[in-house]
Amino acid sequence: MSRLTNKVAIITGAGSGMGREEALLFAREGATVVATDINEAAVQAVVKEMEGIGGQGTAYAHNVASEEEWIRVVADTIARYGKIDVLVNNAGISHAAGLLETTIEQWNKVIHINLTSTFLGMKHVIPHMIDNQGGSIINISSIAGLTGGSGAGAYTASKGGVRMLSKAAAVDFGKHHIRVNSVHPGFIETPMSTEFVQNKQMLQWFLSQTALPRVGKASEVAEAVLFLASDESAYITGVELPVDGGVTAK
Repeated sequence: MSRLTNKVAIITGAGSGMGREEALLFAREGATVVATDINEAAVQAVVKEMEGIGGQGTAYAHNVASEEEWIRVVADTIARYGKIDVLVNNAGISHAAGLLETTIEQWNKVIHINLTSTFLGMKHVIPHMIDNQGGSIINISSIAGLTGGSGAGAYTASKGGVRMLSKAAAVDFGKHHIRVNSVHPGFIETPMSTEFVQNKQMLQWFLSQTALPRVGKASEVAEAVLFLASDESAYITGVELPVDGGVTAK
């Protein structure tokens, strides 16, 4: 039996990068995947890929910072599939700017997309998980949510918030058999990071920070998310799992 057979999973930011890999892996492992993304064409293409490997699911255009859109996606998922077993709050943006250079508009955008969206997803999915007598939530943070970094104050704050919000929810909803964990990718090659990874100077700096002598792959983050979504992690909640090649081991 596949690891997610009969489970219904919502994955945000599923149109590319880590979210795409998560959606395809979940589909291969038997889940019905509700794949959402701000880029509707991209997420529709991912659902077609899922169907091409024998998976099933639905694509939604979804602004994760909008409560109204969360209400719509969750209601449609319940109407279509009757339950939600897994939520992966994967959607996010990066913002490389120092604290003094960050405008209030930029701050609000990063916080809304990275942190408020995670709050909204949990707020609207957890009641259905309570009705379903359990579930697993995986919130994608970053190594920036574990250690302070230079030149990305808003991003670091948002990802640190995701980490602690995950712990708070794990404590609050464990009694309902709902597990909440955060995943903290390090230097991962995705469409969002391509320009940095292809810059030889930046790549050398990345490699100087890792214990393993390479950057990570989006599929490797997806494997960690799959573990936390599956029943193999049934007694794991409130933890942060770095997928970072050893950056935070130093």
